[in-house]
Amino acid sequence: MADVPSTVPLGEPVPADGRLPRSALETLASTPFSVYLHVPFCRTRCGYCDFNTYTANELQGSSIGSYLAAAHRELDLAASVMGSAPPAQTVFFGGGTPTLLSADQLGGFVQHVRDAFGLADDAEVTTEANPETVTAELLEGLLDGGVNRISLGMQSSDQGVLRVLDRVHTPGRAVAAAELAHRVGFEEVSLDLIYGTPGETLDSYRRSLESALAADPEHISAYALIVEEGTGLARRIRRGELAMTDDDDLADKYLLTDELLTAAGLDWYEVSNFARGERHRARHNMAYWLSHNWWGIGPGAHSHIGGVRWWNRKHPRSYAAALSEGGSPGAGREVLCAGDRRVEQVMLELRLRDGLDISVLSSSEHGRLARFIDDALLERRGDRLVLSLAGRLLADAVVRDLLD
Repeated sequence: MADVPSTVPLGEPVPADGRLPRSALETLASTPFSVYLHVPFCRTRCGYCDFNTYTANELQGSSIGSYLAAAHRELDLAASVMGSAPPAQTVFFGGGTPTLLSADQLGGFVQHVRDAFGLADDAEVTTEANPETVTAELLEGLLDGGVNRISLGMQSSDQGVLRVLDRVHTPGRAVAAAELAHRVGFEEVSLDLIYGTPGETLDSYRRSLESALAADPEHISAYALIVEEGTGLARRIRRGELAMTDDDDLADKYLLTDELLTAAGLDWYEVSNFARGERHRARHNMAYWLSHNWWGIGPGAHSHIGGVRWWNRKHPRSYAAALSEGGSPGAGREVLCAGDRRVEQVMLELRLRDGLDISVLSSSEHGRLARFIDDALLERRGDRLVLSLAGRLLADAVVRDLLD
């Protein structure tokens, strides 16, 4: 959820100084606030990746140094535009590979967020990490710099699957990194899995789940592979080199995910996310699903404050240039009307175990509820609607058919 896609909409222009409408700031003090920092660098490009990331030969004169200076400028801009915001409840470093930056550089951002907005006493500060970049020294430096949660991109424990995905880490490395993080002192460790890679069998995926569980993580995310147009993987499938996984296979693998993770004590709290109890849920991603406020720092990063959503220029060079000239790096924005925000609330909150307050639905949507309940896709629990296991398999279709 935190990653930045490579394509962005057009929207309307962002004011040169980044100012927000007064209406967006009216509830600033009463709405939880988060900060996302996009680190757009990778050593190599994975074949399935459609995120706004750059390898060294794609930077076109940009550099990590210019990125760091620009991102710190944007933090200052955010503080200036918002004037006063509540202390940040969560901070998330996404990518790309944030751990290509040093622990001191990441910690410098944490300190800047603390200086600019304040950090809640119990703030969740997460960094994504490629397992191959993780060392004891790095982990200790991250803890010292204020990072208290790490999300490791495992994807699979099958060498063949990793090869199809063009992942550079070796089988077992993610589990070893998770175990090392626990030994160093991290109390919040998450592993990310992808299922549905061409050629992956159900038994292979079962072994990946079992390997992830062996590290005893507090959190596991399991996402169905999406083949994005323009990626290397899409081109290989189009040429017939690889066969695309079908929906039945994806369903079988999701059911296996739910079975094994639930048995191991990790409960689903969002369709693709499982945690060892409520206190281990990814609070930053919950901020997205609950439509809280967040400011996205970095090239291509998206932000949302009080019903205004905007997105930054994509390339690090263009992003840095805008900020060095004293302006906003925003490429476009949209102001959501009440109807848009209601639709988004239904789309996002129905994916949560906590469900959606039934009062959010329109009268015509209420009229369609019986069909989904009779088909055992939705369950009514008091005044809330929650997806059943079968409903989770068809979450997007349920939301689409329910909404006006």
